[in-house]
Amino acid sequence: MRILHTSDWHLGKHLEMYSRLPEQEEFIGELVEIVESRQVDLILIAGDVYDTANPPAEAEHLFYRSLLRLSDGGRRPVVVIAGNHDSPERLAAAGTLAAQIGVFIIGLQRNFADGALELSLNGETAVILTMPYPSEKRLNEVFAGQNQQEELQKSYSEKIGGMFTRLSEKYRDDTINLAMGHFYVRGGESSGSEREIQLGGSYAVDPAALPSKAQYIAMGHLHRPQSVAGTKRAFYSGSPIQYSKSEIGYAKCVYLAEIHPGGEPEIEKIYLRNYKPVEVWKAQSVQDALELCERHAAENTWVFMEIKTDKPLLPSEIKLMKSLKKDIVEICPLLEAFGADMLLEAEEEKSLEEEFRDFYQETRGAVPTENLVSCFLSLSAGEDEL
Repeated sequence: MRILHTSDWHLGKHLEMYSRLPEQEEFIGELVEIVESRQVDLILIAGDVYDTANPPAEAEHLFYRSLLRLSDGGRRPVVVIAGNHDSPERLAAAGTLAAQIGVFIIGLQRNFADGALELSLNGETAVILTMPYPSEKRLNEVFAGQNQQEELQKSYSEKIGGMFTRLSEKYRDDTINLAMGHFYVRGGESSGSEREIQLGGSYAVDPAALPSKAQYIAMGHLHRPQSVAGTKRAFYSGSPIQYSKSEIGYAKCVYLAEIHPGGEPEIEKIYLRNYKPVEVWKAQSVQDALELCERHAAENTWVFMEIKTDKPLLPSEIKLMKSLKKDIVEICPLLEAFGADMLLEAEEEKSLEEEFRDFYQETRGAVPTENLVSCFLSLSAGEDEL
């Protein structure tokens, strides 16, 4: 059985004010190509489908269209679990309909019986243990419902281990034994763009807590693709797109595992295209920055600009840079020598009216009307009198 593992799509995510949906559309297109060309039998999506618990409608639309394409009308099963960014109830709301085309969405694990899924296809059977993002509260609810008072006193890692131990009873020698989870395993290397509250301390899970009988464990949460420290069969697939400048030092991928009952998995990294690279430009001066913008104006990139300067950047300079190179996410001046007198001088270079016109045009992409400018100046004058 050929199994593809992906996670952390973060549909609907923005880079500052810029939407990443166009790149996410490209990723889905490439993913469908991979699935079809490599004749994948089963797809595992290990959480953080969306970037927020209340995703925009466009993100939900993309997700549902993706499931239709990936499942190939029900001929290719897809298993999805909720991550810490997802609303588990909202993610699973369409679960009954999705199951009609072979898509199984697990938002919450309410008891031990809900945590194992058995699928038969092409003459083989896969048993998949699923662990959607388990908050401390959700774990306690599962054990309390089973009257497991001793388990309630254990650490977070021990509870995860206890759940996997119970669920592993579903494994058989004649089945392909898989597991999915969305949490932080101790020793994992973060990229800096994940939510830090889930990355350490009491929320760190010992690798020994993972199911030892699983032939492949598909993990979600960390954005850097990697094997789980201390294991040979557990992997984080990482995010498919560079979601911050901290993620530019490595390539993105999905994992493909070919597995037979009782056998060792054959695991392959399939690298993804970089649909719109995130870059950090280091300019030695404002003039150098302007030349960089002009030279690379046609490139389809997100840019974080760092500029060495001995004075504050003028709004006109920032405006010119953004007019030369679109998709500049951030301009960060690195001030070498800067005093209070210089700051006062820079602030006095423009009138309030000029500052308002520049601000409005930069944020709205349009020139303010004269009536709007007059209204703003009148209100400002009124506030001064008060």
